Amino acid sequence: MRDSVELLAKELLGRGWTLAVAESCTGGGLGARITGTPGSSAYFLGGIIAYDNRVKKDMLGVPETVFAESGAVSRASAEAMAAGCLQRFGADVAVSITGIAGPGGGTPDKPVGLVYIAVATRSSERSEENRFSGDRASVRRQAVDAALRLALAAVRAAGSPQLP
Repeated sequence: MRDSVELLAKELLGRGWTLAVAESCTGGGLGARITGTPGSSAYFLGGIIAYDNRVKKDMLGVPETVFAESGAVSRASAEAMAAGCLQRFGADVAVSITGIAGPGGGTPDKPVGLVYIAVATRSSERSEENRFSGDRASVRRQAVDAALRLALAAVRAAGSPQLP
């Protein structure tokens, strides 16, 4: 099976679309995975590593109320990060990841391995909650893989690519 990045690239290129990312717990892993594919500069605009809530607020426009009501690791935070990234970069698609990679930082309500991923396009939004297992590196790797799958599904759901 072809790599998720290659499949996503094909879909984006076929539409003439651009992509940007906003990452927290993956610390740039998604951007690194995307740019590891030759030719990614044709569709990848860049990313923001928003590890601190101030960066999520100041750079991505996540409202303080999201942190107060839902927390930084939440569906609401992931959705706001994706929407802010889409707007900030002027991209056609934005993907965000926020979660708890461990080994510390988990609570009974928000355990290690809890990761929220959101994808925003100019016409739709989708998000998902994930519960990954394993060590820190494994959780981060699984989060990147899941983000690529969700982005691919969102782009494909947008309809047929533009014809050359």
